[in-house]
Amino acid sequence: MTNPLLQTWTTPFGIAPFDAISDADFAPALDRALAEHRAEIDAIAENGAPADFSNTIEALEAAGQTLDKVLGAFFTLAGADSNPEREALQRDFSPRLADHFAEISGNKALFTRIEAVWQARDILELDDEQARVLMLTRRSFVRAGAALDGAEDARMRQIKSRLAVLGTEFTQNLLADERDWFMPLAETDLDGLPDFVVAAARAAGREKGATGPVVTLSRSLIVPFLQFSTRRDLREKAFRAWAARGANGGETDNRGIAAEILGLRAERATLLGYESFADYKLETEMAGTPAAVRDLLMAVWVPARAQALADADVLTGMMHADGINGDLEPWDWRFYAERRRAAEHDLDEAAIKPYFQLERMIAASFACANRLFGLEFTPLEVPLYHPDCRAWEVTREGRHVAVFIGDYFARSSKRSGAWCSAMRAQAKFPQEQTPVVINVCNFAKGDPALLSYDDARTLFHEFGHALHQMLSDVTYESVSGTSVARDFVELPSQLYEHWLDVRPVLQEYATHVETGDPMPEALLEKVLGAATYDMGFQTVEYIASALVDLAFHDGPPPADPMAWQAEILAEIGMPNAITMRHATPHFAHVFAGDGYSSGYYSYMWSEVMDADAFEAFEEAGGPFDPAQAQALETHILSTGGSRDAAELYTAFRGRLPGVEALLRGRGLVASA
Repeated sequence: MTNPLLQTWTTPFGIAPFDAISDADFAPALDRALAEHRAEIDAIAENGAPADFSNTIEALEAAGQTLDKVLGAFFTLAGADSNPEREALQRDFSPRLADHFAEISGNKALFTRIEAVWQARDILELDDEQARVLMLTRRSFVRAGAALDGAEDARMRQIKSRLAVLGTEFTQNLLADERDWFMPLAETDLDGLPDFVVAAARAAGREKGATGPVVTLSRSLIVPFLQFSTRRDLREKAFRAWAARGANGGETDNRGIAAEILGLRAERATLLGYESFADYKLETEMAGTPAAVRDLLMAVWVPARAQALADADVLTGMMHADGINGDLEPWDWRFYAERRRAAEHDLDEAAIKPYFQLERMIAASFACANRLFGLEFTPLEVPLYHPDCRAWEVTREGRHVAVFIGDYFARSSKRSGAWCSAMRAQAKFPQEQTPVVINVCNFAKGDPALLSYDDARTLFHEFGHALHQMLSDVTYESVSGTSVARDFVELPSQLYEHWLDVRPVLQEYATHVETGDPMPEALLEKVLGAATYDMGFQTVEYIASALVDLAFHDGPPPADPMAWQAEILAEIGMPNAITMRHATPHFAHVFAGDGYSSGYYSYMWSEVMDADAFEAFEEAGGPFDPAQAQALETHILSTGGSRDAAELYTAFRGRLPGVEALLRGRGLVASA
């Protein structure tokens, strides 16, 4: 029987034929794809002709297309619809893939050819994108250890293989803890919960096979439970379970894994001649150095902490007025902050939520993309990997641009969080290919599904990443779409969040789930007026995580990461009633892979730019100013990583930004 992963896909736009793919297909397909890729690499390395851009760099760009197809389908399923078979495959695949790519980066004959092209770069008459691709290719090989020999080379390969295993274990342990824990609720436990939370809890109960409503560790359910439940004992139980993910002892405990990962990363950096892993990692980012990152984070931490402490005093007074003595605890903050918001802004989540239907927010995100960039979205009937998924063809002036897939609902087979990935990236070499882009979220199901304001912001955020992929217009896939510096990649996504707050967008698309009426003007004013409400809390929990991440990697690895985490938080004066957004045992951004290691700060770095970039629209003709939209596409969204990030931003804005726009946007006032 033919393996569908190894066939030419005749589905519309070459989308993976998920209806024909079985789990049994992946292992033999990977074997074949790895062998094919290895043969392609060997042919490049052993080419008898003098090395040039075409037979070396472009040949590398063209290699591995079958492997890309197989891995694109597999990792889509592994992240969004896992099962025991896929988890076992991932445990097997991770070290094999690490070994495969370490073998490529350690291929001395191949690196010799790359180096020869690099040395001849001034006489090759390369265009700007080709010169950039050459520089990035050589740099990636050097940073991967291509210049190492003997025992150091062998040790680097061992480190990479082990890190791949540990990252997979970390992810699967976290998924297991999130999947296995839930708290049944009796009817008497529902006091204070709005209808939308009760409905979500009942839907979660059905999904878990329980006889009644449950609270799970899905953010879209546990956060509103913590906001509204009057049962302080249940809030504490739920919060402690949420905070303990990855730290429950036994087979799914991630604390030892985190310690080993940090040790291996430090050793990897030392082998490459860097003082610390943070120095190694940040060398290629806009920030450049750990000191620059710390300066940014502390510039925002000081006013954010001051605001959070002031807010904590108010919330503690509210709690004491309820007859609850003692300190404000992390399971109290959201509850009293919601009450305070209702009192001070005459606004509560239950009043807002009926106006944020998932369908209307999807339509709003599409409509903004249409007004800004002329994109149109048409529903597409294609085989997808789960019944919850939906697809659209994206066109502009009748020309096919991309396929967009949305997978919006939480389920036990999906890892937590939200993300954007490209099953196929845009490129023109070795042939024209249009992107297939997926947004994955974890919203609570409902009939119809209703979002919180934060959920709607998440939807716009991930769609901003999707636009970066869909509007990419480069030649080489290695610099396509989101293949940019980590502290630049969040700019398009965070910038797109601003359009959710545009008054005409809310007036048109924030319509009541039952009546269809637009949000009343008075309520709209309250929503926009409360946009920076509780920003001290939100900023503190984020920056604390970023500072811990940076400290973990900027120096010798800690023997006990949890003790070091506690020391860091004490040193910066972490408010007692706020916890890190992602504590070490469930900090998947940092420990599931290298992507955000030493780089969690990048959301804040990008926010400095996105706040400044949106001001560019406001200073011009407004949020839909056509000249600014064109400039955004030309200089940022279409260019991928084909030019330096700072150069791209300067081309768009005329200068690099300062922190002032960010502080204004967050409603924070700098203080000593």
